[in-house]
Amino acid sequence: MRGCSAACSAPVSLSTAKIVCRSKSLLFQFKTSSPFASLTTTSIFTTRRPFLSLSRSQPNKAKQKQKLWEFNCSTIPSSSIVENPYNDFVVVNFYRFVLINDPLEEVAKHLSFLKGLDIHGRIYVNEQGINAQYSGPSKDALAYVEWLREDFRFSDILVQISPALNGHAFPKLKLRYKPSLVQLEGGISHLPLLDPTMRATPLAPSEWRKRLKEVHDSNCVVLDVRNGYEWDIGHFHGAQRPDVDCFRSTSFGESNSEEAIASDPLANVDKEKTNILMYCTGGIRCDVYSTILRQRGFQNLYTLKGGVSHYLQNEGPVEWFGNLFVFDDRLSLPPSAYNPEDSTVSISNSQGCKNILFANCYICGSQVNELRHRNCANIDCNLLFLCCMDCVKDFKGCCCLPCTSAPRLRPVLPGNQRYKKWYMYRELEAQKFI
Repeated sequence: MRGCSAACSAPVSLSTAKIVCRSKSLLFQFKTSSPFASLTTTSIFTTRRPFLSLSRSQPNKAKQKQKLWEFNCSTIPSSSIVENPYNDFVVVNFYRFVLINDPLEEVAKHLSFLKGLDIHGRIYVNEQGINAQYSGPSKDALAYVEWLREDFRFSDILVQISPALNGHAFPKLKLRYKPSLVQLEGGISHLPLLDPTMRATPLAPSEWRKRLKEVHDSNCVVLDVRNGYEWDIGHFHGAQRPDVDCFRSTSFGESNSEEAIASDPLANVDKEKTNILMYCTGGIRCDVYSTILRQRGFQNLYTLKGGVSHYLQNEGPVEWFGNLFVFDDRLSLPPSAYNPEDSTVSISNSQGCKNILFANCYICGSQVNELRHRNCANIDCNLLFLCCMDCVKDFKGCCCLPCTSAPRLRPVLPGNQRYKKWYMYRELEAQKFI
C-alpha cells in the first residue's frame, strides 16, 4: 500500500470472510460498518490499536471472481492471523409493551417471516407485547428487526445488538405465545404495563450517569433489579447486591421479617421523597417491577432506558464495575463488547481483570480472574457459580465435595464453553451400556 509503513499486507477474501497475514501469532477481528459490496473502511480491533483501514486492491487474472482487499498492518506484529467463521453473528434483544389484540395471529405472522432465516432464540408474544432475545448472522438478524419496524406499533422500538463470536448463542428458535413476558410470582398479566405513567420514568444513559454521580449527595437509592449472581460479576457503583436468586421471587419494598428487611434496599425508605434509580440488563424487568412499586406507594421511580447494555454502548463503563451477565451461551460480556471504539474502557473492566475485588470463588473464597460463571458438573445440581481455576480442577467442575461423587457427572468443560441440555448427557450415558 502507498504511503504507509506496513509490516505486512494480506488479501481478504469476502467470500470466506477471513483475514490472513503472512504468519500466525496475534489474533484480531474486524467489524464492518457497511455491506461488503460498498465497503470503503472498516474497524479492526487489536490489543495495540483499535482502527485500521481497508482499501481495495486489483485482483489478478487468475482470481477474477474473487474480490480482494489489502490492509495496513503497521501496528500489528509481523505474524498475525484471523479465521473466525462466526464473526458476522450477533445477538439481538428488544421488547415492547403494547396492546396486541390477537397474539396467536401475531405469532403466526412472525413464524412465517422467519421461515428460512437462520435465527435461534426466545421470542415471546402475548396481549401485552413482545420480548425477544435471539442470535443469527447479522443479515438475517437485522432483517427481522427491519420487518418488525414496518409495523407502526414497533416503528421506534429500541434494539440492543452485541457480538456473538462463537456463532449462535441459543440452541434453537422458540417463538410462541407466553402468558407472561417476564416470569414473576403471581404472573404479570394483571399489572398495568400498557400505561406508561405506571412505569418508572426512563432516563437516557447520559442522564443516568449524571444521577449516579449525585447519589451520595441526595436522598437516593440505586436498585439493582437483577439476581445476586448477576451482580457478582458486574454492577453500578452504589448498588447493593440483590438477595435474589431468581427474579420470579423479587420482593423489594414489601419485606416484613427482620431478616428480609436487612437485605431490602427499599426497607424503611420514605416512599414519597426517596428517588429510586432502577436498572437491569435490558430494561424489561425494571418496567415490570416499577409498576408493582408504584402500586405500593413509591412515587419517585426512575429506570435506565435500555438497561445496562444500552448504557455501556453510549457511555462506556463509567460508574460500572466488571462485566455484564447475559442469559445466553456467552454468559458474560465485557463493556468493550457493546462499545469497542470507546477509549475509556480500561483494564479494570476487562474479562481477565485481576483488580475486581467483589468477585470471589464460590468454593474457596479467593478472588477470581475470570468474570464468568459455570454450571456444576453434577447434572442433578447444575448450580451456576463463580470458580477459580484451582477449584475447577480440584472439584472436577463441581460446586462442592458431595457433588464430585454424584452418579451423573458431566465432563469438565475447558475455557468458555457451556454445557448442552441435560438430556444430551443422559443419552451419552445410555450409549455406554449398548
